[in-house]
Amino acid sequence: MRAFPAAAAALALAASAVAAPVAKPRVQPAPLPAPYAGVYQPQGADEIGLWRQDDEHERALGQSPLVIRDPALNGYVRSVLCHAVGQDRCGAVRIYVVRVPYFNASMSPNGTMQVNSGLLLRARSEAELASVLGHEFGHFEKRHTLQQFKAQRSGSALLSWMQVLAGMATTPQAAGSFSSLQLSVLGGFARFGRDQEREADLVGLGYLNASTLRPAAASRVWSNLILEQEASARARGLRKPDFRHVAFFASHPPDAERASYLEALAAPDGESRDEGAERYATAMAPWMAAFLDDQIKLNDFGASDFLITHLAEGGWTAPLWRARGDLFRARGAPRDLMHAADFYAQAVALDPQSAEAQRGLGLSLVKTGRAGEGAAALRRYLAMKPDAGDAAMIGAVLTSIGEAR
Repeated sequence: MRAFPAAAAALALAASAVAAPVAKPRVQPAPLPAPYAGVYQPQGADEIGLWRQDDEHERALGQSPLVIRDPALNGYVRSVLCHAVGQDRCGAVRIYVVRVPYFNASMSPNGTMQVNSGLLLRARSEAELASVLGHEFGHFEKRHTLQQFKAQRSGSALLSWMQVLAGMATTPQAAGSFSSLQLSVLGGFARFGRDQEREADLVGLGYLNASTLRPAAASRVWSNLILEQEASARARGLRKPDFRHVAFFASHPPDAERASYLEALAAPDGESRDEGAERYATAMAPWMAAFLDDQIKLNDFGASDFLITHLAEGGWTAPLWRARGDLFRARGAPRDLMHAADFYAQAVALDPQSAEAQRGLGLSLVKTGRAGEGAAALRRYLAMKPDAGDAAMIGAVLTSIGEAR
């Protein structure tokens, strides 16, 4: 391969791939999806190689202990995807729900979709979940992963050749030119990613506009994420994040921009459509306590409290009161422990058979000086779960306060 023609070709390809103009937010509803053209097959050596790599990743994912193998939960998530994109399109997707407490979902070129439990915790309805899954399917249908791979390979080749040329040069200006070019190419990668995100948003809203689900739910997802991040920053004593400006290397549009243009992309007649909130709550109920436990362990008090209180807008339940008690008890300040005891008491009042609420109530009362009441709650906990893994520890607490098991 000759050096200078190769570098020139790489420059041309990188310029076309990573220097595309930023798409402006659309003001018309997202168009309906094109008719389904059948199962996609990889084209060319690059894409075949990517698919083989993804097949290896999928095999490893299938053996991961993080994968939730509940048939009911997996079947429900699949039904929401199929409702959004259509039965024909979703037939090519293999869904893996993973117990990861962060808001995210992703889809690989070979048809593997990974859905984080953190997304399931934050969504409030089938329409909200469908908007995120449809967005990820939009990346898949538009072959964005392959485009990114080619753009990054071309940009990397360009930088490699320019580094060689800069090393052969004898002036400081050559090194400065290489640094400027490197910054430009890396920034172009990020801008290319933002454009792909906007295109996937457009495609995803097209799916929702063609479905019976309420498309305005997509905008609400991002509005709620903004509120969650603000609550997180406030609890940490940090300045409010800027949701309207994008960093040079950011790979996604700013959240406020996204919430705004997603609202504009929604079909105007969609407000009368189904939200699927009750069906969603019923499907998530068996897993909600576990998902909340995982969230609380992230040690992000503001975000966790926001999520719990937001979930309670439809009415407080024993699991929600218990989760809020766990959150305040984990922070552990004296006033927090007093609040935690109150929250656990609310949970016990709604569900006296909640062993975990009895445990939290007992420990909180003991730490706030109400040893007799705390011991009674801990004894109830041990009666409900005599073989509990922490039975010995709870017994030691009872002994320390002069209470026999």
